[in-house]
Amino acid sequence: MTTDAQYQQHFDAKIAADTAIEAKDWMPDAYRQNLIRQIGQHAHSEVVGMLPEANWLTRAPTLRRKAVLLAKVQDEAGHGLYLYSAAETLGCSRQEIYRKMLDGKMKYSSIFNYPTLNWADIGVIGWLVDGAAIVNQVALCRASYGPYARAMVKICKEESFHQRQGYEAVMAMANGSEQQKAMLQDAINRFWWPVLMMFGPSDTDSPHSAQSMAWKIKRTAMTNCGRNLSTTPCRSWKRWA
Repeated sequence: MTTDAQYQQHFDAKIAADTAIEAKDWMPDAYRQNLIRQIGQHAHSEVVGMLPEANWLTRAPTLRRKAVLLAKVQDEAGHGLYLYSAAETLGCSRQEIYRKMLDGKMKYSSIFNYPTLNWADIGVIGWLVDGAAIVNQVALCRASYGPYARAMVKICKEESFHQRQGYEAVMAMANGSEQQKAMLQDAINRFWWPVLMMFGPSDTDSPHSAQSMAWKIKRTAMTNCGRNLSTTPCRSWKRWA
């Protein structure tokens, strides 16, 4: 009979060998709960993230912008579904995950609590917020839990479209009237620091980072991601400046 110690040894060997952990594999309960917490919060962020942008669907400046924004909002709904499905493979029902968020026991990204005051905010969300999300999420394509990693591959591909449409909207305003330029600059000023906060606290201050890195759920320290974005302008920023 296989003992828990032997199961643990086999699990540790798979993590060390970069072999994906699948839903039917044995895993420590702490690993399972850590994944439910992270995937659940990620799923909630995708769904709540639709709300500030959906608020502008009926007020987009052109039919083309409306169609593009509608496609983006639909993508975000799909991302939430991918992630809720990944969480369900861990034995946590979707209703249970919903209830945890509604009861305040599970969080979502605070960036979506900031109001979208004008159309420039929609462009900046696509360019900077989704750009920061890509920095955070690309490493998750190699997460040790297979269903999560595979969901992230598809999500990251679609996030690149979101970032590009945001950049295009920003560039249109940057080349527009003085009023449009001022509106855009105000949006960037308001969102810049909240975007940097998307990378979270220092890993030394996080109660989960060290263990998540050891289990290879996380592959990159968020502290480094935030430092890189805040000190090195991205290519599209340089082109605009």
